[in-house]
Formats: sequence, C-alpha cells, structure tokens
Amino acid sequence: MGAEVGVAGVAVPPAGKRRRVVAAKPTAAAAGGKRPRRARRPTGVQRLFQACRAVFRGPGTVPAPAEVDLLRAILDRMRPEDVGLSPDMAFFRARDVAQPNPTITHTTIYKSEKFSMVILFLPQNAVIPLHNHPGMTVFSKLLLGSMHIKSYDWADPDLAESGVSSPDDRLRLAELVVDDDFTAPCDTSVLYPTAGGNMHRFRAIAPCAILDILGPPYSIEEDRDCTYYTDVPYSEHRGKLQFSSQKCNLDTTWTCEQEGRRLAWLKEVDMPRDLKMCSVRYGGPQVSER
Repeated sequence: MGAEVGVAGVAVPPAGKRRRVVAAKPTAAAAGGKRPRRARRPTGVQRLFQACRAVFRGPGTVPAPAEVDLLRAILDRMRPEDVGLSPDMAFFRARDVAQPNPTITHTTIYKSEKFSMVILFLPQNAVIPLHNHPGMTVFSKLLLGSMHIKSYDWADPDLAESGVSSPDDRLRLAELVVDDDFTAPCDTSVLYPTAGGNMHRFRAIAPCAILDILGPPYSIEEDRDCTYYTDVPYSEHRGKLQFSSQKCNLDTTWTCEQEGRRLAWLKEVDMPRDLKMCSVRYGGPQVSER
C-alpha cells in the first residue's frame, strides 16, 4: 500500500509504520524563558585577592619562592584598568613642577590581619621618604607613570665582625640595593623582611600610581610601625672606620673592590614634617571574600 498524501502534499507513512513522536519536556530555564548563566570570570583584582589570601599566612611568615612567583606573575599582568585607573585621568596628565611638596594620596582596596592591598598616587616631584617594612614581604607594581627608587638592606653581620663599627650610636651600616628609574609598564618588585631593599624611598618623576601588597600590613599594636631614615654618605665617617687590607673607593656610598658592595649609613629620624598624605575611598572593581 502506498503512502498517503498529507497536508501541503507531504507524504505520510502508512498507519502501520507510523512512529510515535514524544514531545520533549521543556527545561526549567526554557520554561522561564531564560538561558543558563555562564560562570563569570573573576576580575584581575579578584584573582589577585584570591592569590594573596592563599599565600599570606600572617605575621612571622614569608611566602615560599613558588608563592612569590605566583603573585609576581599575577601582578605583572595587572593593568591600570583592573583597578579602575586610566592614563587619560587628569591626575596622570598633570605636570605641575612648581609645587615643592605635593600631597600623596592612598586608597585601600582590602585590608586584613594577614595582608593589605593599597594604591599610592604620587604627583610629580612627590617623595615618600626612606622608610622600612618590619617583618613584612611587600610586592610593588608600578601601574602608571615613572619614579626613582632607592633602597637599602642592613649590612650583614660579617661586615660588622670584620671591624666595621659605627662612629655614632644613631647610625647603622646599610647596603645599597636599588638606585634607579622605573617607568610603567615594568616588572613587579619584591622586598622581604631582611632582603630585597626593605628600606626604600620613592620619588615621582612623573605622576604615578603604585599597587602595593603588604603581608602583613603595618600595625603599631604588633610592633610593625613605620620607621623613617636619612642616608648619610659613607665617606663622611670614613676616618673612624677600619678595614683589614681591602682597597676601597670612597664616594657618596662606599664601594669595596673586593666585595663589590655599596654601603652607606642610615640614621633614624622622625616622620618628616613636610610629608603630606591623605586617604580616599577606593572606587575601582571590588573584591569579594566569598
């Protein structure tokens, strides 16, 4: 028996060979007229926050080398837009060279007992004086602008035991680690409790923004207050220092040909009176603790 002809001339199989078609049940999403949501990718600052929460374990701890590499890699990929900044903002286009001590602004993205995430805004010519980070590991990422960094670590005990003594109880011997200009984008710098340039000074060559991760953050209650220093040229006290038979070059810092080191004296001082800092509310992408 041939096939019947149905509506619009479409051939219909004989009754004995017809298949039963069962309508599929609509899904909950289709019934509501909505498509399933795709999981959102975390923002750059959220990924950074999650990594910090996994890496920093609180006072008295230092991230392992692999953890340092992880955080450094994330920070190296951070862009100004990740924290709501743009080079087109008026702040970064300003070039007011006449102001001698411009105000430095900072904003806090997140802070806990284990770590903090802050951004520093330095107008042109602004200076953050030489200061320390006691018991802290600090990651600094220059997001915009350019600046000069000068940093020191305390000279190791071997030098003190070799006959180096301070001519003044208020002076302490330190080794120069960094003395150079940096322009964004550039690699993330890392300092440790006793290495990497724990005491540093920033000077803005052009308006700049620096993303700082401090683990743990400053705390007066936990004896992690900020101490300021001034660096004294090593040559000013060279007559009162004795070294064995090393040949030395005396400059603003002392360079020993045998050791290949540059040394200077650091003197603890009060917070400079002309240092002006203010805090503003963070307005970039937020982080979630969930």
